[in-house]
Amino acid sequence: MEITFDNNIPIYIQLVEYMKIYLISGVFKCGEKLPSVRDFATDFKVNPNTMQKALAELESLKLIYTERTNGKYVTKEKKLIEKLKDEYAITLAKSYFQGMKRIGLGKADSIKYLERVNE
Repeated sequence: MEITFDNNIPIYIQLVEYMKIYLISGVFKCGEKLPSVRDFATDFKVNPNTMQKALAELESLKLIYTERTNGKYVTKEKKLIEKLKDEYAITLAKSYFQGMKRIGLGKADSIKYLERVNE
């Protein structure tokens, strides 16, 4: 899991965002057991305490949960993951259209560019 960190944003916050993407994209599926904190920390090349902080944040968002002595798991609530995916997609779409508006393109022209790129 090779990722590049932005020095201007706390690493644990960036880890939370990467983990959200892994959850909504299906890398980690609903109900699936997650790797240990140490394994995640090794994979992401971060301190285990930083990884634990990111996982604690995901748990507070109810995206993962802990089973005592068994480890951490992805939520079983598919609707929660779908809601997160929908929110993320809307954020990306808004960002795209705002960028296109800054260069003087309206909605119709922006959609044409999306279609052109997707061909």
